[in-house]
Amino acid sequence: MIESVSDGRRVLIIGAGISGLSAAWFLRRRGCQVRVLEAEPRVGGSIATERRDGFLVELGPNTTLQRPGREEDAIGRLVSQLGLDDRLLEANPAGKKRFVLRNGRLQALPGSPPAFLATALFSWRAKLRLLREPFIGRGKTEETIAEFVERRLGREFLDYAVDPFVSGVYAGTPRELSARAAVPRIHEIESRYGSLIRGAIALGKAAKGAGMPAGRQISFDEGMAVLPEAIAAKLPEDSVATGHRVTAIEPSSGGWEIAWTRADGGQGRERGDSVVIALPAAATADLIAPLSEAAALALRGIDHAPIVTMGLGYARAQIAHPLDGFGFLVPRPEGMRSLGGLFSSTLFPGRAPEDHVLITGFIGGTTDREAVALGDEEVFGRLAADLAAALGIEGDPVFRSLTRYEAAIPQYTLGHLDRVEEIDRALDDHAGLFLRASWRDGISVADCVRNGEKLAERVVLSYK
Repeated sequence: MIESVSDGRRVLIIGAGISGLSAAWFLRRRGCQVRVLEAEPRVGGSIATERRDGFLVELGPNTTLQRPGREEDAIGRLVSQLGLDDRLLEANPAGKKRFVLRNGRLQALPGSPPAFLATALFSWRAKLRLLREPFIGRGKTEETIAEFVERRLGREFLDYAVDPFVSGVYAGTPRELSARAAVPRIHEIESRYGSLIRGAIALGKAAKGAGMPAGRQISFDEGMAVLPEAIAAKLPEDSVATGHRVTAIEPSSGGWEIAWTRADGGQGRERGDSVVIALPAAATADLIAPLSEAAALALRGIDHAPIVTMGLGYARAQIAHPLDGFGFLVPRPEGMRSLGGLFSSTLFPGRAPEDHVLITGFIGGTTDREAVALGDEEVFGRLAADLAAALGIEGDPVFRSLTRYEAAIPQYTLGHLDRVEEIDRALDDHAGLFLRASWRDGISVADCVRNGEKLAERVVLSYK
């Protein structure tokens, strides 16, 4: 239990994913009373971990990037405040190596100029094309990631570096995602330095001069679910109610009132000074439609990619590849249906029994929406065959775990930032109503924690 504080304003938070729980934690730290209502029987949203038969499988995010710096490292502050420092795991240094499939073989993405010159992943024509990059002007209009990359780096870098990266992070296509919204740091480098290469050199020198460490991939001893579960456990008793589906929100005498139902038929209403909706875009739209049809319409314009994830366990001797990296990605020109796989037991200890390994494969995304409707055996057969071809696997896995998400990862398509601004404008008159989820301002776990902290500051300032 965190230390008691004097009674403060009461904030109702709808949704106990990492966005809602982070906001609740940081609000409580600032003296507010919080009440989190979650429709599902557990907390964590898409963050879920399964331990079975000696394997530990992530059913959602496998890791997140902890960035250095006071403003960026909200997740570091949260971990310390929760007392989880001794349970935090940093990924194996081997995880810095990433593989990409080309011509049926895995090639490591080059991590240095000499490695770039030597790699077979890119042709000499593509390598020479890179010399033009510092002399290409800035973009003048909003571009898709594909348009941005092809303009600056060429088609081959798009197909064999950026396209698989976007598939791995967003389960989307660079031909639809906005560069400004989906990869804002890359877009900012062009805006500030006029060149990605010049910007990378300048930022590298600045970080080295400041003695700043690089970001690190992190998880926890018992998986990513440790984080949301610890928040819920350390908030004051009765702060978090699972199995409570909020059905309506409405202004009420200087504050807000919400109505909820339970699966057992129970119903109730609760009042707070403010309300935070921390739900996916479509569910948020349903709740705010009575307040603003314009905001609801803009929210329904935010797509979410469907995805199927499967953890597959093998005896180590079954696999020819050394699994000496983060995992591998599959460019669409390779013709493989899978999006790629993570070497989960390489990244963190305790993910597989001794002499065994765990690989997490993915299929679906916005370019293969039908995959989420495939039967379990069909998904298993496809993923197992693709992994076997890429990694040299013999025989069947000794373990498997499958999870489906019909609406998994929000897509920051062209016009996304305008849609978010439209939503905020449409709700301007509704003081005390705040929206916070991964459909805005970043999709990673670390993004959601940082944005939860910023939201807590906004809510508290709104009372002054």
